[in-house]
Amino acid sequence: MTPIVQNVTDLLAFFTVLADILGICLLILVATPLYDRGIGKRIGAFFGKYAVLFSFLIAIGGVVGSLFYSEFAHFRPCILCWIERGFLYTDAVIFIVAIMARKEEYVRKYGNFVRNCTLTLSSLGLIVSIYHSYLQLGGNSLFPCSATGTSCEFVYFMEYGYVTIPMMALTAFALIILFMVLHKKNSGI
Repeated sequence: MTPIVQNVTDLLAFFTVLADILGICLLILVATPLYDRGIGKRIGAFFGKYAVLFSFLIAIGGVVGSLFYSEFAHFRPCILCWIERGFLYTDAVIFIVAIMARKEEYVRKYGNFVRNCTLTLSSLGLIVSIYHSYLQLGGNSLFPCSATGTSCEFVYFMEYGYVTIPMMALTAFALIILFMVLHKKNSGI
C-alpha cells in the first residue's frame, strides 16, 4: 500500500470508528426511554432535522471512498462491493435531489418517499455489508463470490482490528438508517 493510500485508509478508518460510536449512541437514544427525556429529545431533534444532509454527506463520502479505492489504489471490487456500491450510489443521488429541492412543499409531498426509498436501499445494503463483513472475518461463504476475479473474502486492509471496506459500508448504511428513523420521529410526516 502506498503512503497516500495508507494515510487515506487511516483517516477513513478513524472516521469509521467515530461513526460507529455515534451510531451506538444514537441507537441507544432511539431504542430506550432516553429519547423522551430533555437532552435525548434535543439530540434526536437535531439529528432528525439535519438527517438528509448528514445522510448525504455519509453517502457521498462512501462514493468518493469507493472510487478512491478502485481508481486510485487499484483495489479490485468484488461482486458484493458492486452491490453495496449500487445501494450507496443510489442513496447519494436521492439525497442530492432531496437537498436541491429543499422546500416546505417538497418536504410535505416527498419526504416520506425519500425516507422510505433510502431506508429500503440502506437496509438492503446493510444486509449485504453484514454478510460481506462476515465473510472477511472468516465466515463460510454461502454463494460463490469470485465472478469479478476478486474473492469477496479478500481483505485489502484491517484497521483497529475490525475496520475493512465492507465494515465502512456497513457503518454508512447503519447511520443512514438511524438518521432516517430520527427524521421520521421528528418530521411529523
